[in-house]
Amino acid sequence: MHRFLVDAQLPPALARKIAAMGHEASHVLDVGLLECSDSRIWDYALENGAIIITKDEDFAIRASVSKAPPMIVWVRIGNCPNARLLAWFAAELPSVIAALDSGTYLVEIAG
Repeated sequence: MHRFLVDAQLPPALARKIAAMGHEASHVLDVGLLECSDSRIWDYALENGAIIITKDEDFAIRASVSKAPPMIVWVRIGNCPNARLLAWFAAELPSVIAALDSGTYLVEIAG
């Protein structure tokens, strides 16, 4: 089981979908980080062993130059209805998990 933290640009419903698929998942809203800086979200992920799921390229850039980043799932999909996003992410999650389990700290998925 993995622990995920869904960033603000993605809907809270994504955290619920991931949890329904057997993983621990929270949205930044759930943990009081909705209005916080990327640095605070980064620190929270490190402190709690969470994998950040984000559409924010800043996290990907920071992870690529950091010596000890949290794991990042960088979601590269345009704006779309939540139902489409959730179905797409659910289909991608097994390959995301495989990449994370192999030690990849920055997983980019595009739709």
